[in-house]
Amino acid sequence: MELSERERAMLEIERSWWTEPGPKEAVIADQLELSATRYYDLLNQLIDRPEAELHDQLTVRRLRRMRDRRRQDRRSKQDRRSKQGRRNKMAPVNEEQSR
Repeated sequence: MELSERERAMLEIERSWWTEPGPKEAVIADQLELSATRYYDLLNQLIDRPEAELHDQLTVRRLRRMRDRRRQDRRSKQDRRSKQGRRNKMAPVNEEQSR
C-alpha cells in the first residue's frame, strides 16, 4: 500500500522541521491541521510500515532509533524506581532515628 499525501508530509516534517520558523508543534498544526498528540500517535504507526521506510529510509530509521531509546530510558527509570521501592520496604526501621 502506498503512502498517502499526509503520510509523506509527516515524513517531510520530520526530515526538515527545524528549518521552519517557530516550534515544531506549530509546523504540525499549520501544515497538517493535527494536534501534536494525534500527530505523534500517527507517526509512531507510520514508522512501523515498510512503505514508510522505502519512502525515506534515513528519516524512518532515525525515528525508530529515537523511539526505541526513549522506551529503553523509560524502562530503566521504572526499574530503578521499582528497585528503590523494594529497598525502602525492606529497610529496617530504627526507632531512635524516627524520634
